[in-house]
Amino acid sequence: MTNRDLEFIYEIGTLRHLQRGWRQHFGMDVANILEHTMRVVFLALMIADQEKKGDKDKIIRMALVHDLAESRCTDLSYVQKVYVKADEKKSAKDLFQGTSLGSLKESLDEYEKRESIEAKIVKDADNLEIDVELKELDQQGSKLPKKWEKTRKFVRNEKLYTKTAKKLWDEIQTSDVDSWHMNANKWVKIPEAGK
Repeated sequence: MTNRDLEFIYEIGTLRHLQRGWRQHFGMDVANILEHTMRVVFLALMIADQEKKGDKDKIIRMALVHDLAESRCTDLSYVQKVYVKADEKKSAKDLFQGTSLGSLKESLDEYEKRESIEAKIVKDADNLEIDVELKELDQQGSKLPKKWEKTRKFVRNEKLYTKTAKKLWDEIQTSDVDSWHMNANKWVKIPEAGK
């Protein structure tokens, strides 16, 4: 391991402090870059499984690095992007330079081109993770998800690449954010508990 490798590891750790740009507009606690990335990885794997397409190792690498350049140029919101252009290519080049993980830069480049099925699956997962978080915000009583309905329907119809992602988007809209823990609690799993 080189000194640049350790610097890279420490820099990745700073992503836990980096909030996503749209937090400014929501005014609510939303997932940071690391939390967002983790769900993108799993959403991408689910889409790949359902589509029965793509190299899963490639998908994981791509999903892990899809927002990594933001460690140096931050996550710009949809309003900020009107006025500011982040140099994510330079950020990524400098981030990986001198590390033993330089090949991950190729994964990021492929993701940005959106030509391969793996890149399309990861972008679908990136978009869907927003809808998952909007569903959670709706559960918490936020009025913003309702205001975003038209935009998110546009994303569903025009920006998602795979049939699976579109189907999953539809399922997210009617899903119950709490069902995972309501169905996994001890009163359901161990009916004799507390007797």
